[in-house]
Amino acid sequence: MEYQEGKDKFLQTWGALGSNWGINRTMAQIHALLLIAPEALSAEEIRDELQISMGNANMNLRALIDWGLVYKELKTGERKDFFIAEKDMWEVVKKIIQQRKKKELEPLSKTLDEISDIQGDDEKAEEFKKMVKEIKLFSNKADSMLDRITEADSNWLFGTFLRLIK
Repeated sequence: MEYQEGKDKFLQTWGALGSNWGINRTMAQIHALLLIAPEALSAEEIRDELQISMGNANMNLRALIDWGLVYKELKTGERKDFFIAEKDMWEVVKKIIQQRKKKELEPLSKTLDEISDIQGDDEKAEEFKKMVKEIKLFSNKADSMLDRITEADSNWLFGTFLRLIK
């Protein structure tokens, strides 16, 4: 496989994975392009490479910066901004987990807290309370586990993972 073919396939695959993280395909493709770039790229270079609009490139770069996955880099003598991705995959995974927790788990916990104290003693209300309590217990455990993962170093997680699959 030639470099360009492999690169195109990687950008497409990473873009498709983006929807699983809760981000759009273009945002994920920009991230993929910056991950494999040997040096920082300008928004114009990203636009040209991915054949997207400048507005789309800028909007998604801002979102990637907000997620902590991309950083601005200044180049001496250049007036435009350049962008580089976080290349430590452990840091990338941790930042994605943190963002997904914020977007998905925290709103769920808030809603469960709001609805967990409903009034009523009939069978439907009791079943509702029971399920809310179980979902809340599960989400609290998931939250705790995700906190441990994001606070751990990569060696601990890798060792734990290898012990689990043996």
